[in-house]
Amino acid sequence: MGSTDQSSSILNRGSSVLGQRTLQHFDFDPAHRNFNHGSFGASPREIRKKLHHYQDLSEARPDQFIRYESPDILNESRAALAKLVNAPTDTVVFVLNATTGVNTVLGNMTWNDDCKDEIFFFSTIYGACGKVLDFIVDSSLGRVSSRGITITYPREDDEIVALFKDAIENSRKDGKRPRICIFDTVSSLPAVRFPFEQITKICKEEGILSLVDGAQGVGMIDIDLGALDPDFFVSNCHKWLHVPRACAVLYVPVRNQAMIRSTLPTSHGYIPKSGERFNPLPKRHKSAFVNNFQFVGTLDTSPYLCVKDTIEWRERVLGGEAKITEYIQTLAREGGKKAAQILGTEVLDNKSGTMSKCATTNVALPLDPEEASPALDWMMEIMMAEYNTFIPLFIHNNRPWARISAQVYLEMQDFEWAGQMLLELCGRVKTGEYEMSQTAFS
Repeated sequence: MGSTDQSSSILNRGSSVLGQRTLQHFDFDPAHRNFNHGSFGASPREIRKKLHHYQDLSEARPDQFIRYESPDILNESRAALAKLVNAPTDTVVFVLNATTGVNTVLGNMTWNDDCKDEIFFFSTIYGACGKVLDFIVDSSLGRVSSRGITITYPREDDEIVALFKDAIENSRKDGKRPRICIFDTVSSLPAVRFPFEQITKICKEEGILSLVDGAQGVGMIDIDLGALDPDFFVSNCHKWLHVPRACAVLYVPVRNQAMIRSTLPTSHGYIPKSGERFNPLPKRHKSAFVNNFQFVGTLDTSPYLCVKDTIEWRERVLGGEAKITEYIQTLAREGGKKAAQILGTEVLDNKSGTMSKCATTNVALPLDPEEASPALDWMMEIMMAEYNTFIPLFIHNNRPWARISAQVYLEMQDFEWAGQMLLELCGRVKTGEYEMSQTAFS
């Protein structure tokens, strides 16, 4: 069977459960098409009922639920998530989002006074995480600096690996010390799969801490932390795993847990060097690391409690993780090709096809960068106002692109519609509608 026939078979087989019939489980506006699952995710109605159930329990008997019952439910959710990513239960905790996880890890780092430490990052780093690096450097009194590695796509994985190795060599030639490297599983813009497995391996070989930003990870691609063995890993659960907003997993292996001394913000679980302070919470976990994250101030942690329920729902209703990832990755690949065909352009991929082994696709727009760049914000606003949808548009490597997220509630015909919508919108830019709109407000 050829690759095209195999992809059609996967989509046809999946459509018996997945595709537009899955919309019945979500509460999207009937007029809205959601092509941007990668930004904020979406949670099924059944799971949000569980969310409200936990919230109701905390309102009915606040002390009973928050002090005595929720820690046990939280442990069940940690166990379910740990099983999903193949990690020991006491190495995973929950935080609000991946950016919070990155802040937590970098905020706990101790930098050497000789001012030689460096944080490595790639130019496709998520913007908020880039700002975290900026803050760490700006507030370190010169003890740490950052070193960016520029990558443009399309690019083969071994080229990225070579760039990383060169950066390590150059850092040491400059008398610096590579301390930690932050990198994606699937980057945001462009939304392509990054060779995180190879980069993690090199970090281990070179004695560099690896911080894997899997914001676009769990629920979209296979994550095996036992095999990967990173030093730190974060991933949103409210995106591709369908957990209610906001929830992310932070993984820290036992060997590194002593490094993470404080949560963000610091709360009752912190153990000061001067000795224990009074902790009013009765249920404490035997692991100091887990206990630290069990209660981080009074927050609505109901989404954390929903993780176990969501994983069970995905198995029972959607057919399980393997079926879900096969469907959404195939839909992204084939749907992207169809949209590009309609636009007369191409998808962003390398010759080996590794960049597209995820559930997002990047489709080139038939516009010159000079005419596209000033019009992108206008185009995205028009999408929402007139087409009842949203697709992130961006410039990469001097070319305009659209990022489309595949999901269990979408089908090929949705990607055909997206291609036609983008073609029409680009035509409106070419006929001068954007320029006329700016003149009207000048």
